[in-house]
Amino acid sequence: MSQASRVLNATLRNKIMSADEAAALIPSGVNVGMSGFTGSGYPKLVPAALARHINKHNQAGEKFRIGVWTGASTAPELDGALASVDGVEMRLPYQSDPTCRRRINAGEMEYIDIHLSHVAQFVWFGFLGKLDIAVVEVAGIREDGSLIPCSSIGNNKTWLDQADKIILEVNSWQNPELEGMHDIYYGTQLPPNRMPIPIVRPGDRIGEQYFRCDPDKVIAVVETHSPDRNTPFTPPDNDSRRIAGHVIEFLEHEVKKGRLPANLLPLQSGVGNIANAVMAGLNDSKFEHLTAYTEVLQDGMLDLIKSGKLDFASATAFSLSPDALANLNANMRQYRDKILLRPQEISNHPEVIRRLGIISMNGMIEADIYGNVNSTHIMGSAIMNGIGGSGDFARNAYLSMFVTPSQAKGGAISCIVPMVSHVDHTEHDVQVLVTEQGLADLRGLSPKQRAKVVIENCAHPDFRPALREYYERALHSGNGRQTPHILDEALSWHSRYQKTGSMR
Repeated sequence: MSQASRVLNATLRNKIMSADEAAALIPSGVNVGMSGFTGSGYPKLVPAALARHINKHNQAGEKFRIGVWTGASTAPELDGALASVDGVEMRLPYQSDPTCRRRINAGEMEYIDIHLSHVAQFVWFGFLGKLDIAVVEVAGIREDGSLIPCSSIGNNKTWLDQADKIILEVNSWQNPELEGMHDIYYGTQLPPNRMPIPIVRPGDRIGEQYFRCDPDKVIAVVETHSPDRNTPFTPPDNDSRRIAGHVIEFLEHEVKKGRLPANLLPLQSGVGNIANAVMAGLNDSKFEHLTAYTEVLQDGMLDLIKSGKLDFASATAFSLSPDALANLNANMRQYRDKILLRPQEISNHPEVIRRLGIISMNGMIEADIYGNVNSTHIMGSAIMNGIGGSGDFARNAYLSMFVTPSQAKGGAISCIVPMVSHVDHTEHDVQVLVTEQGLADLRGLSPKQRAKVVIENCAHPDFRPALREYYERALHSGNGRQTPHILDEALSWHSRYQKTGSMR
């Protein structure tokens, strides 16, 4: 054991080995639950070693594939490494790696896109089959054998509980001052014995600071010192700033109407540049004493904490740029009392989201004129990343907003279309649509009323006349006037793009 070792339990210290030795303990055909959530807290060495192990089998003509379950997306050292050697039979629940995406869309890898709040309970219910092995990164192992969580929680509690065998990566790069920033809830029961989750404020602690771990299930411990992989966010462009402006103006209007308190309700925002632009807008706004109950904590929310605008944030993981991550690690004591990391089954739990009255803001690929949203598929068939946690929040939020620029691919694609090519969030779960053109408040509107507001407020001017014309012809087509459509033309914009490279 090295002097800097964080493996303090004597029994588990005896199980320290190399990543290659640990990877060799993973056989073909098993399901492996791996830690990791949006580039934070994923195992750094074992997946790469496993990819090398798989490649040797490939070269010998032996097929070697596993099922990979995670919290959400990970990093090239995990998803990319395993996908590059065609080592993944089934992937769930969310991914963003280009090699992984290419194999999925080529039909070379099976993929299940699933609400993030459902993953843990589906494993407990037995819906996904047996979880054979867990590979989980932690910040340390205490003398009593309990595990110090790191920069993400995700589904790690469930992996440790449900897996037959466990491989631990103990990463000394993880800031030791993360200890105490976690809230691991062990009160979840299976139906029909479920009890209410006792969270009534974002900062409520209801669990433990550490993971429980059966030492008899641990087959290997690998010591690492490797940073999380986080990529820089693009600075907000004009469209992002305009979208943020529309959101802030809307929230101010809701406060004036008495539908929101002066300090708003707990915020949730998805991953991306627009989300960070909205947070920057909040930082420049008059709002004070904000809170967040969200899935990931991005640069924008960290800036809000730093400025004193955000009193507290609950999440399941960090998703920070390199600069923001450096700031967090350098000032952990400043942030530690204002941030809590929970299992994603709690951070995304519908019951808690509904109780707290979350203001939900998520990105989308496209929306149609009636308010249905596609947030996962390109042209109806090719997966982009996955639904992530947006559905958990959208259906149960106090306010459900979806944001996107009004057009893409240099103006070749309209992000407001007659009918979405894939539905992730139905019109019943979408309250507000926002583009740089404006905001469509869909609450209390019938489909025909929604269509007019979406077209006039959110569509790009270059596509607005064609949308108006489609709607008017559909309205008078005699095919039903509750939600007017011309079925032969509803997806013609997508077909035209596939044939010509433009929706125009």
